[in-house]
Amino acid sequence: MVEMKKESIIVLALLALMISGCSPYSGKTPADTVVSPLGDKISVTEGCLVYALPMTVFELDIIAEKRTEVPGPYARYASELTGLDNVITGHTEKWSLAGIRLSAVEELDPSQFYIIQGTAMMQTNMLALRKSGLVLDINPDLYSSATYSNLQGDPDYAGMLFPDRGAYEYVVTKTDTAYRLVKVDTAFIRVPYLVQKKKGMSLVEEAREAAGRLLELREGRHMILTGETNVFPQDGAALEEINRLEREYMALFAGKSFTETRHFRIWITPDQQMAGQKTTIFTFSETSGVNTSPDGPGEPVLMEIGPSGKTRDLNMVMRPASMQKHANPADRVYYRVPDVAEINISLAGENLCTARRLIYQYGSLVALPANFIIGK
Repeated sequence: MVEMKKESIIVLALLALMISGCSPYSGKTPADTVVSPLGDKISVTEGCLVYALPMTVFELDIIAEKRTEVPGPYARYASELTGLDNVITGHTEKWSLAGIRLSAVEELDPSQFYIIQGTAMMQTNMLALRKSGLVLDINPDLYSSATYSNLQGDPDYAGMLFPDRGAYEYVVTKTDTAYRLVKVDTAFIRVPYLVQKKKGMSLVEEAREAAGRLLELREGRHMILTGETNVFPQDGAALEEINRLEREYMALFAGKSFTETRHFRIWITPDQQMAGQKTTIFTFSETSGVNTSPDGPGEPVLMEIGPSGKTRDLNMVMRPASMQKHANPADRVYYRVPDVAEINISLAGENLCTARRLIYQYGSLVALPANFIIGK
């Protein structure tokens, strides 16, 4: 009987060992999976997993327009020769803000890197957290799409603004008769000869020429439209060319104005000090345009971030005292729950942009057990 009891005990012990050996989590202690913040005192060993928590960065695309006005060369004679009033008399440049586009991108938070070290077979919820955007891999593809070129578009007018001044000729040739003395025997006689002199036209003469051609164009267009002329072709192409020339000669008196569109890109990383405060992100001036430095000349453009505080209570959940004694802080997977915030961008009291975005920095840091599987 004693021997039969010993054999039964040995068989039960062997069965227990077999059952425990078939389970992948048998004998697993909290030390099998260790999650630690990455720092100078933490060494990365082979087989470790490094991840980071996301950080929200605002990308601002600032669209500014520069309107340039250039006076015509005959601006002072506009009223006298063409009857035009309120023409451009001085060269001016004026900037205006056409719009601000705000987008949020997720980057790796350099202060929130973590390392997972496991000494046994482990399963984590990293895949589910990564798909949800709560943690980020050390992946260079995250920054591959963040490209931007500082090259701006060319202005509407390149080169000469007034290539045709409207005159038929700008140099007048005048012929005069001159005399020279020639000695003949004991006397001197005056011998005439012709002298050609070239003289440039004055500004008022050029203006009169341009005004005359402008009136000729208008008269010719009127004759084509009324059928009083036999000049061919009498079609739309002729009228379009007449209209183009009229605009060019009109600009000689009225001046030209054109608008250039420029894009400026800046990145803002919200921190806790910006919450609920108005922060200068760049400056703007009608004379100098956009200055991407907050200390530049011009009026400050302010950003105000108002966190909703939806995730504030997550930090208040504490373990019971009985569980804290046996808790191991190194077997947790840390992730971030973002908070919703309202963003307002204004200039001199005028609202330029309003948006609602998720900001990870304003959220809470939450931990899950390292071997807890989401969805299992």
